[in-house]
Amino acid sequence: MSAGVGIDVGGTFTDLVALREGRVDTAKVESTPSDQSEGVMRSLAAAGLTGQAIGALSHGTTVATNALLERAGAKTALVTTHGFRDVVEIGRQIRPSLYDLTQDRPEILVPRGLRFTVRERTGPDGVIEPLDLDSLRAAVEELKRADVEAVAVCFLFSFVDPAHEQQAGELIRRELPGVHVSLSSEVLPEFREFERFSTTMADAYLSPKLSAYLERLVERTEAEGVPSPLVMQSSGGVTTIGDAAGHAATCVLSGPAGGVVGATFVAGLAGIEDFLTFDMGGTSTDVAPVVEGNRQVTTDSVVGGVPVKLPMVDVHTVSAGGGSIAWVDDGGALRVGPRSAGAVPGPAAYRMGGSDPTVTDANLWLGYLRDGARLGGGLSLSRDFAGKAIGSLSDTVRLDVDQLALGIVAVTNAEMAGALRVISVERGLDPRTFALVAFGGAGPLHACALAEELSMPRVVVPKVGGVLSALGLAISELRRDFVAAHLRPLGEAQEEVLAKFDALEEQARAALPGAGIRRYADLRYKGQSFEITVPADDPEKIPALFHEEHERLNGYRMADDEIQYVNLRAVALKERDLPALHEGPATGEDGPVETRRMNIDGQWIEAPVYDRDRLGAGSRVSGPAVVEFAECTCVVRPSWAGEIDAHGNLILEQK
Repeated sequence: MSAGVGIDVGGTFTDLVALREGRVDTAKVESTPSDQSEGVMRSLAAAGLTGQAIGALSHGTTVATNALLERAGAKTALVTTHGFRDVVEIGRQIRPSLYDLTQDRPEILVPRGLRFTVRERTGPDGVIEPLDLDSLRAAVEELKRADVEAVAVCFLFSFVDPAHEQQAGELIRRELPGVHVSLSSEVLPEFREFERFSTTMADAYLSPKLSAYLERLVERTEAEGVPSPLVMQSSGGVTTIGDAAGHAATCVLSGPAGGVVGATFVAGLAGIEDFLTFDMGGTSTDVAPVVEGNRQVTTDSVVGGVPVKLPMVDVHTVSAGGGSIAWVDDGGALRVGPRSAGAVPGPAAYRMGGSDPTVTDANLWLGYLRDGARLGGGLSLSRDFAGKAIGSLSDTVRLDVDQLALGIVAVTNAEMAGALRVISVERGLDPRTFALVAFGGAGPLHACALAEELSMPRVVVPKVGGVLSALGLAISELRRDFVAAHLRPLGEAQEEVLAKFDALEEQARAALPGAGIRRYADLRYKGQSFEITVPADDPEKIPALFHEEHERLNGYRMADDEIQYVNLRAVALKERDLPALHEGPATGEDGPVETRRMNIDGQWIEAPVYDRDRLGAGSRVSGPAVVEFAECTCVVRPSWAGEIDAHGNLILEQK
């Protein structure tokens, strides 16, 4: 039987999960930042998978994410309506940190010298000024002289009538063969020109780089007889190589989305519907809410200072990972991140040339990780090297190595607890009623401490927690999203609403034959400047759903106020087979395999260490203890205890 494979490329490690014949196989290798496709192929080799053994391959990549964060995308130009070249710079005039005098504005993806204007004008009721072909040809000549790699075409009200954009796009593609062209009427046919322009620029800026990477990946997979990969989108569903390469903005949160999908699956098996995901890797930590078993999707994301108004799993990311480097600021305060040791050279404990103290070094020194533990790619941890790195900073902060290691962990936990509050308290969710699903290579090390900080009653660590994002990729449904603007009062012109929904469904079925279609609507109270997305399959339930969701998010409802449509959406979903995760019963050999000195809150203790592979359904663990999984380690703090459930999850609760 062929395997369904998911491969997640992280900043430090590349993870693989293969589902075949009821078995879940895993592999972890070092990432290859210079060419992620090399790490993908290494992971397949590490798992012993050949082309004939692979039925489907799904891939989560950070190529688009990194290009946006590092401003390393294509040389991009903007072609827009005359008089509106500075919309992308003026923005909403929102200052993310009002009183921080040292904070610079994020760099605009397209500098002013590469923004060209064309005389044309469309309004809400149709064309006001026809497209001036002479000014369009002049702009094209400017594009040729600028030698750009990508062009974003963004005209006013193109979401109402895209004809002018389509004409411009046709001419640019003909005159500049090989240059990527993104039309805002295709990328984001919604009102609000700043967000539409910004998203379209991001799409143009990222697509050449992602396309080049995916071409290399396809060359490698074809050479090995491996099926063409599917690519994870930010929305939590996979799509084809062609779709991803053509619209890279849909993939800026490709990797984190896979983790939320995987967490939703394993938590659902355990009967847990309300939880926060906590994915701590080597470079960053990603957190997200899941409510009533449903992943939360937003269209209000800002990535690297760039608004990207496309459907994305509601993930919040902070620069706190195992490789995050500890340092001291000018005021003498201990800081951790955002700089990371990454895969090369990695933390000092990897013995690959890194010398700066990292979170991994602190966890190893405190006994949470085993000295000599082997990691993906043949790496092994050295406590001596970790201690030397931490010691190099101890004189600066006047703390001994133990105190400094505890401080590094405490600072990191504070950063991650803040992230969890952002996606719970700031979303109108009470973390005290949610479980914490911890995964990633470093997540389970910190899970109990974070759950205590937020008064969360339960921690769930999946058996494949160290590679859960790859599992999510392997099981993700195929997904395509379609949207149409519709600025009308709710209940008005229902025939027009239904006609637009039908047109969206027709597009969705053509793009993904055999898929199920779900309808959604973006709604707001009249006069509001923000909207909320609710299911729209049953028109009669729409008002009640909107009032309830508005109250949950904002603490109030205005039941007598007029509700307005803003956008109509159709989502095509094609489910894939899900694995049956079963854990065998405990064998009686599930006791501790050793004890290890571990520092808990400043006190060194002897703690039992459990081998996860020797635990079965019903095996109990009581803290303080350490449970060593195949790809991660869980620290069970003194006030926690729990057992392995029938699906392999370690479920911990406060004693």
